[in-house]
Amino acid sequence: MANDYAYVRQTFLTPDKPPAGEATSAGWVRRNLFATPLDSLLTVAFGALVVWFLYHAVNWLVIQAVWTGSDRTVCATPAQGGIQPEGWSGACWAYVGNYFTQFMVGSYPRDLLWRPILVAILFVGLLVPFLIPKVPFKGWNAIALLVVLPIVAYVLLLGGWFGLTHVETARWGGLMVTLILSFVGIVVSLPVGILLALGRRSTLPIVKGFCVAFIELIRGVPLITVLFMASVLLPLFLEPGDTPMDKFLRALIGVSIFASAYMAEVIRGGLQAIPKGQYEGADSLGLNYFQKITFIIMPQAIKLVIPGIVNTFIGMFKDTSLVSIINMFDLLGVVKNSFGDTTWLTPVTPLTGLIFAGFVFWLFCFGMSRYSSFIERRLDTGHKR
Repeated sequence: MANDYAYVRQTFLTPDKPPAGEATSAGWVRRNLFATPLDSLLTVAFGALVVWFLYHAVNWLVIQAVWTGSDRTVCATPAQGGIQPEGWSGACWAYVGNYFTQFMVGSYPRDLLWRPILVAILFVGLLVPFLIPKVPFKGWNAIALLVVLPIVAYVLLLGGWFGLTHVETARWGGLMVTLILSFVGIVVSLPVGILLALGRRSTLPIVKGFCVAFIELIRGVPLITVLFMASVLLPLFLEPGDTPMDKFLRALIGVSIFASAYMAEVIRGGLQAIPKGQYEGADSLGLNYFQKITFIIMPQAIKLVIPGIVNTFIGMFKDTSLVSIINMFDLLGVVKNSFGDTTWLTPVTPLTGLIFAGFVFWLFCFGMSRYSSFIERRLDTGHKR
């Protein structure tokens, strides 16, 4: 009997090493970029285009750029009333440096800048551990970031209490306004969007009808319309007596309402993707509706729609620039408003300012995108994307 199974291998063969030419960087380049004549032609053409673009971009943004100066003369040619040689073209970073504080906080009093700086430090100090999964005390961290910090920021930035000088919101501006609008919109839109999504799937006719009407009405109009409605109509219904409603508060409400409607549809997509067996399994365990949604359904739904949630956050962050139509100036609004300053009026000033604003927006949006990818990988349970 032993001889009958002599041909059966008792050990596995040692795996061979990959060919030397395939395991190197040169092998990867040959396989992915120069596999065929057409691939080689496209690689060379695209590479030449990238090199040409990078050369001119670095030349304009760095090499020929002006980094210091006190007025427009450092960024203009003699024909334009400046000191640069004829034919010169480069970024005017001196203008950005001169306006940097205004780009960050708008017209906030310069002798009170310690207040927004302190709020920014607290925000970063609470946000970073909140985003790191392994940091302990997540519950307390969330309460400090989402509940305590907004109250502290409100008191510090607005003032009028504890001996702090009052600073009206009309003087707020720049990146500070962009971040406040985005942070409040994100914090409000996610839970409200979840409630609206659950309400739209409810079997109660009144609840479902209200949620459907709200979502479809808000999604059916542009953000500009919602901001106008919040700026003009809200004071008519909500102003107590003769006290005018703060314009910044109106913008916060408008942005939050708009983001919540879109978030609701994102969450609803995740809820519809959950198999029916999950609901039946939760029912078989004797869980009530609240327990079933909280512990079984919603964690899975949110995990499925993380890209959609972050995409909504990114869109909302960029859309905050539309508040300029109600005479509020976020980062982009302050940059555009500075173009009228004759002290820095040159042909390159507007482009430099817009590039700076675009880079700041891209930096925050890219950061949100990368963190989203990190969370997706961390929560991955083996499903192929």
